[in-house]
Amino acid sequence: MTTTVHLSSPTCLFKSHNLKLSYSNSISQLPFHSNLPSKRSPSTLTITSSTRSHQERTKTKIVCTIGPSTSSPHMISELAESGMNVARLNMSHGDHASHQKTIDFVKQYNSLFQDRLISIMLDTKGPEVRSGDVPQPILLKEGQMFNFTLNRGVCTQDTVSVNYDGFVNDVEDGDVLLVDGGMMSLVVRSKTKDLVKCQVIDGGELKSRRHLNVRGKSATLPSITDKDWEDIKFGVDNQVDFYAVSFVKDARVVYELKEYLKKHNADIHVIVKIESADSIPNLHSILSASDGAMVARGDLGAELPIEEVPLLQEDIIRRCNRMQKPVIVATNMLESMIIHPTPTRAEVSDIAIAVRQGADAVMLSGETAHGKYPLKSVKVMHAVALRNESNVFRSVAYPNHLSFHKSHMGEMFAFHATTMSNTLNTPIIVFTRTGSMAILLSHYRPNSTIFAFTNEGRIKQRLGLYHGVMPIYMQFSNDSEETFARALKLLLSKGHLQEGQYVTLVQSGAQPIWRNKSIHHIQVREVHG
Repeated sequence: MTTTVHLSSPTCLFKSHNLKLSYSNSISQLPFHSNLPSKRSPSTLTITSSTRSHQERTKTKIVCTIGPSTSSPHMISELAESGMNVARLNMSHGDHASHQKTIDFVKQYNSLFQDRLISIMLDTKGPEVRSGDVPQPILLKEGQMFNFTLNRGVCTQDTVSVNYDGFVNDVEDGDVLLVDGGMMSLVVRSKTKDLVKCQVIDGGELKSRRHLNVRGKSATLPSITDKDWEDIKFGVDNQVDFYAVSFVKDARVVYELKEYLKKHNADIHVIVKIESADSIPNLHSILSASDGAMVARGDLGAELPIEEVPLLQEDIIRRCNRMQKPVIVATNMLESMIIHPTPTRAEVSDIAIAVRQGADAVMLSGETAHGKYPLKSVKVMHAVALRNESNVFRSVAYPNHLSFHKSHMGEMFAFHATTMSNTLNTPIIVFTRTGSMAILLSHYRPNSTIFAFTNEGRIKQRLGLYHGVMPIYMQFSNDSEETFARALKLLLSKGHLQEGQYVTLVQSGAQPIWRNKSIHHIQVREVHG
C-alpha cells in the first residue's frame, strides 16, 4: 500500500512527498493561504416555491421529531432550511399512515437536491410502563395514599390501572415511583398480588397514560416489544436510515435486531438509546455492538439519580467519539419553547455544553412535534450550535501508532488530511463508496466542512448524521480528473466554494475507486470556474 501527499493546483505545485517522512515539512513550506468565502450565493427551494439565503450550516447535526406541528411538506421544507438534518419518527405516537406521509414528504424533499438531505430515524416505543386512562386529571397531594392496580380500566380518585402485568413483581416496599420523569413521585408502602399501595411525595395532576419509572430499576420487559417489531418492519419497507432502539439493556438486543435486518437485506443502522439503569453496567458492550448512541436523558434521569446524568452524558459522548460512532444528545433541550417563543438561559447552555463536549447531533422532541414554535426552536438550536462551534478549540487526537489493525493506515491518513486542512484553512472534499473515510475525517473534527461525494444513495443518507459531513450524491466516471472537476463545479455553483479558494481533496484507498491498488492521496487544489 502506498500513501502519498500530492499538492497541486490544477498543475502540480510541489513534488509528491512520502507522508511518513516529509509530511510536516511539506505543510510548513506551503506559500499560500485560502480565501474562505464570507457569504454564500442564494439557493432555491422548489418544495415551498420560496427563495432563501444559503445560511451557514452547523457541523453539529440537528434531529427534529415530526408531529402534528410539523407533518406537512411546507413545514418539512422549512425545518430543513432552518437547520434540520434528521427527521425523527416517534413510534410512541401516531400510526403507520401518519408516519408514511412524513417519510414521503422527506423523500420528496431529498429528490430535489444533490447537496441537501434529510435522513430518517425511526424511534421505537420500547417497553414503556404507563398508567391507564383517566377521564379527568386526578390531583395528587403530598402525603395522601394512592394505588396502582393491574386490573385494566380502573380509575377512581385513589386508584388507577397500569399497562404492565409484571409491575407488582418489579417493585418493593420503599421503592420510589416517578411519574413523567419526576414531575410527580410516590413511595411504595405495600403491595398485594394485583395492587401497589403508595404514598405521594411530590404531588401534581395525574393525566392519562403517564410514564412510570422506578428509581434505580428497569422494568423486566423485552427491549423490543411486539409493537416494536411491527414498526421495525415498517421501517424496513420504507428504507429508513436509522433505528433508535429504546431501553436497550444489553448488547444481545442489538445483535438480535441486526440479525433480523441482515435476513431482510435491510441496510439500516442501529442507534441505541441509553436510558435505563440496567444499560450502564453494560455500556461498553452495548456501544460496541451498535452503530451509534443517543443519550436519552429523560428516562435516564428518572431511573438514576439526576445528578449522575451530566457525568454519564460526557462519558457516553467520549466513548462514542473514541469508537468513531455518532452520538446524539436528547431530551428537554429547549423544553420551554414548546409554549414560549424564547428559551431559558439554562437551555441555551445545555445545547452549548453538548456541542462543546463533541456530540454529533442534538435533538428536539416536543418542541418540533407539537410545540407552538417549531421553527424558532430549530433556529435557536442552530444559532447556539454555530456560535459555540466557532469557539471550540479541538486538540486533534493522534491515531494509535502501536495499532496494527487493518484501518490503521486509514486513521493515519484521515489525521494528516485533517491537519493539512486545518493548517491551510481549507474545506475537505472526499470521494467515498462506503462512507468510511468521511466517518474517519469526521472523527478528527476538522475546522472546515467535509464535502463527502458518494455514488451510493444509502451512504449519502447515512452520512447525514455525522459531525461536519455534508454528503453529496454524484455518479463517478472512470476518469478521476473529470469526476474531481464535476465535484468542484457543483460546489462552486451551489455557493459552497468561491473561485480562487483552495480545497483539500482526499481520495481514500481502502476500496480504491480509480486504481487497482489501495492508494491514499491528498491534494490541495485551487478552485477555478
